[in-house]
Amino acid sequence: MNKKKNFSYARYGYLFSVPFVVAFLIFQLYPTLYTAVIGFTDLKGIGKTDWHFLEKPFANFVTILTSPTFQTAFKNTIKLWVCNFIPQLALALLLAAWFTDRRFKIPGEGIFKVLFYMPNIITAATVAILFNALFGYPMGPVNDLMTRFGIFDSPYNFLVKKNIAQDIVIFIQTWMWYGYTMIILISGVLGISPEIFEAAEVDGANGWQTFWQVTIPNIKTILLFTLVTSLIGGLNMFDIPRLFLMGGPDNATLTTSVFIYNLAFSGSYLYNRAAAASMLMFVLICLSSALLFYALRDRDEAKLEKIVKQQIKEEKRRQKEAAKS
Repeated sequence: MNKKKNFSYARYGYLFSVPFVVAFLIFQLYPTLYTAVIGFTDLKGIGKTDWHFLEKPFANFVTILTSPTFQTAFKNTIKLWVCNFIPQLALALLLAAWFTDRRFKIPGEGIFKVLFYMPNIITAATVAILFNALFGYPMGPVNDLMTRFGIFDSPYNFLVKKNIAQDIVIFIQTWMWYGYTMIILISGVLGISPEIFEAAEVDGANGWQTFWQVTIPNIKTILLFTLVTSLIGGLNMFDIPRLFLMGGPDNATLTTSVFIYNLAFSGSYLYNRAAAASMLMFVLICLSSALLFYALRDRDEAKLEKIVKQQIKEEKRRQKEAAKS
């Protein structure tokens, strides 16, 4: 009987976690550590297995940071992420407020949610082919409409203009991800206690006031999660810029991930410099995420924790003094 009472099922939890731990060590931790190491070496070229540490350990990092192409790629990455995240979040918030408003019921709400989320489940390769076809030159649906309605006298090659190419990539990223952000925000809003909304209604708050004074403060953690995950995804943006325009025209849609790919696999095979660029972005993402967590932390909760810690310290001090006396 005592044996049954002392029996622990914790061992099964450890057992079930073994496949994940093994997969993480082999496919994530080891490649990350290996990448960090070869950033300090002279490893480059197909089939080369021997490498040596450089006399100047940070030479690859300095080369990357001073590279005009990397600087252009980094600026493009920031611009493309910021310009797609702001409208993406605004649209997602608007739709989340619309779907969760208790004052009215939307007919076919489930169908709308599916339609808004659907772009997120389409593969990047399919989206790239779709938009290449839409903006095709000289024949394409967009050119056909523009010439048919007299907006253009002749077909226009959209994809050779830097600003237009960037705008199209921004639109694609917004279109693909606003549905995902909307679903995350809706789940956060649905987690708010209905009593808070009822109290706001009793106090005479309208929909706009309820949204800003009740909904937004209560989904602050969800907004932080959305911001951090979007930051990570934005700084790692690869598939659409690579598959849609190959980083062109004239490096207008070249991102840091595409730059790293080109260094490592598109003829250069400069694995050491690609690894250095990867680790620079890894450190930047970690620092940016930490700053966001710190800047958007719950200050009231932090103050309360500080007060509680001080009270515990004071109580321990009193107990020590009482024990001595």
